[in-house]
Amino acid sequence: MNRITRADIADAAEILALQKLAYQSEAVIYNDWSIPPLTQTLADIEQEFAVMTILKLSNDSGKIIGSVRGALRGDTCEIGRLIVHPDSQGQGLGSRLMAAVEAEFPTVARYELFTGSKSVGNIRLYERLGYRTFRTERLSPQVELVFMEKITS
Repeated sequence: MNRITRADIADAAEILALQKLAYQSEAVIYNDWSIPPLTQTLADIEQEFAVMTILKLSNDSGKIIGSVRGALRGDTCEIGRLIVHPDSQGQGLGSRLMAAVEAEFPTVARYELFTGSKSVGNIRLYERLGYRTFRTERLSPQVELVFMEKITS
């Protein structure tokens, strides 16, 4: 059975490698290989451990096949970098990771995240989980971000 636990800095390199694999499909959608998840460095992700809760989803052999990050900003949990190994997508693992990161921040007034406007699968998942679009922002000529929130009260 796949397990979701807190990641630690020793997991950083494996999570970064998975992130770069998982975000290839996003780069193809936008024809942009300079998106932040693909340009993030190991030092960058290691620094995130000091300010974020990073969860990992490990398979039976201990290999990390998914991850998500959350950070508290005021009364909001900002969720980012939901990733699932391409071979493991479509099995509800992203939904499980989202539930787990939300559970790490049970007292917040809202959860917030963003994804690309052309990432219809991501948007559909987040809408199914109760998230609604509240603004958009242009990141580059190829990429428009959709900011979504889920109000808890």
